Amino acid sequence: VAEDVLYDVFPTFSDKPVSPAPFRRIPYAECMLRYGTDKPDLRNPLEILDISDLFEQTDFAPFRGKTVRAINVPGCASKSKSFFENMLKFATEIGMKGLGYVKVTEEMTFQGPIDKFLSDSDRQELIRRAELKPGCVLYFIADSKELAPRLAGQIRTEVARRMGLIDENRFEFCFVVDFPMYERDEETGAVVFTHNPFSMPQGGMQALTEQDPLDILAYQYDIVCNGVELSSGAVRNHDLDIMVKAFALAGYTEEDLQNKFSSLYNAFKFGAPPHAGMAPGIDRMLMLLTGEENIREVIAFPLNSNAQDLLLGSPCEVSEQQLREAHIKIR
Repeated sequence: VAEDVLYDVFPTFSDKPVSPAPFRRIPYAECMLRYGTDKPDLRNPLEILDISDLFEQTDFAPFRGKTVRAINVPGCASKSKSFFENMLKFATEIGMKGLGYVKVTEEMTFQGPIDKFLSDSDRQELIRRAELKPGCVLYFIADSKELAPRLAGQIRTEVARRMGLIDENRFEFCFVVDFPMYERDEETGAVVFTHNPFSMPQGGMQALTEQDPLDILAYQYDIVCNGVELSSGAVRNHDLDIMVKAFALAGYTEEDLQNKFSSLYNAFKFGAPPHAGMAPGIDRMLMLLTGEENIREVIAFPLNSNAQDLLLGSPCEVSEQQLREAHIKIR
């Protein structure tokens, strides 16, 4: 249904073509590996490679013990020195300590600051995996397991933009599915919910009792177009026992559920049918259809940077009489 609606709406209100193929369904883990984001812009032809295994025993300290990603950019070797300097500047601005790369010559040799740390077998393996050809540039991104994919995603987007590789005249849709139910908190190390805690875990109670929490997937799904999340949804949890167990894995007691989520806790006691849903972001669709980069341009009553609605003059001071009418007392 979602595909049919979007395929009808976008061609009707825009001259940009919509990909005629059915929506691609991309698992979350694949999204993070290939695109470095769970909101992939599929107009961008560049993809990210995981090459961490090649540097497990490296003498190059910045790569040692790190998650290493690579991006092959065809035709980039001919770019000016300032192009590479500006990419390095962008990398440091997003928190990277550097941005290594090698250029591929006409003789299929490498040039660049990373080349001296590569063995002949490394070079041949990179040529094979990245499908390198003369004129290509292979960028390297190395960081922690959590940060490397996202940093690589930002480099992928930026280098494609600077190379003019993104086709601004079409819409590319996809479903992102199979989101992880849990993740580990970077500060505390505790298991916490990744997204919607009220989603149904794939595998139900059996998954919660038998699997490692970090391996459990949720019935969650997003619709993404051109790197913008248009809609987010899930198959909702409707079983009290599963809800109690799912929250227990994230450190909540049943008493916590009774106090913090009493409406659902009490409702599920009487039974609830299996149900699912999603929330279409009409304003985000309008932003894409009108070619705007800022959603504030298509929102009817946008707030300014101080969270004020200038049209309605809100928020404003509330009179004592208004508080009394609402039965509110401020102490």
